[in-house]
Amino acid sequence: MKFISWNVNGLRAICGKGFDKIFGDFDADAVCLQETKLQQGQIDLAFDGYESYWNYADKKGYSGTATFTRRKPLGCTVGIGVDEHDHEGRVVTVEYDDLYLVNVYVPNAQGELARLPYRMAWENAFLAYVKDLDSRKPVVICGDMNVAHKEIDLANPKANRNNPGFSDEERTCFSRLLDNGFVDTFRHFHPDKEKAYSWWSYRFRAREKNIGWRIDYFLVSERLVPRLASAEILCDITGSDHCPVSLEIN
Repeated sequence: MKFISWNVNGLRAICGKGFDKIFGDFDADAVCLQETKLQQGQIDLAFDGYESYWNYADKKGYSGTATFTRRKPLGCTVGIGVDEHDHEGRVVTVEYDDLYLVNVYVPNAQGELARLPYRMAWENAFLAYVKDLDSRKPVVICGDMNVAHKEIDLANPKANRNNPGFSDEERTCFSRLLDNGFVDTFRHFHPDKEKAYSWWSYRFRAREKNIGWRIDYFLVSERLVPRLASAEILCDITGSDHCPVSLEIN
């Protein structure tokens, strides 16, 4: 199976940038999008052979996730079953016969870490959610997780220490996910690869200079590791301030 994850930073905007062709070229079994920034009925988007599952934020033009799958799932769940966290459209889970696919857009801690306390509550709830899934069958987690885990995962680690996305608290939460039986698939295949980023600021020609962050991930249950075939960052694909990331599983 081939999976794609992409924070599109506004699905309507990216649809005007050749998204149909990009989607077709992916030739993926599932495409997971984050930050769709849509309400129900605001877009008519369908692809032959794919079913789509959407989670919309209550707030207009904010957050949102969508999963397109050509392998019919057994079922779909939106949210994580915790009311405090289920109004921002951040999670879509589809269940296949052999695994769960969790599409997630993790909350940003915001400037001066103003939303860090909420982010920590979210992290606790999300970990409990995926651990429960993992107790039933293997899990693939993908999406914009809004954290660069290690210094190798961003261009300027010293300057960004304890900024949103590189605070000790957020990095510790990511480590805790790994400690609870999940594997960062990109680092599994590329443990020492430097300058491998998935997000760049629109300012200061950051993408042109490759001054970026790796904040988009595929994580898998440890027992899926023998089935992993590849995990890549598709940095040549433009249209958003993020690029897609991919995972292939045998």
